[in-house]
Amino acid sequence: MLIDCDGCAMRDLACADCVVTVLLGGPPGALEVDDAERRALDVLADSGLVPRLRLVPLGLPGSAGRSASAAS
Repeated sequence: MLIDCDGCAMRDLACADCVVTVLLGGPPGALEVDDAERRALDVLADSGLVPRLRLVPLGLPGSAGRSASAAS
């Protein structure tokens, strides 16, 4: 999964409550997260140790602006 904070509709609105900001100190331009890392982030969030990924990609499904699915 590609997390592209530059293309996130929640950028500057929910960054403070996003795992990317908590773990990295601020939104990067783009970050690649594989399935194992995604599962690890989900476990940490389920345990209440970090907030969930708040990524909401801009654009319509299948468009060039959409780079990842929104997390549950």
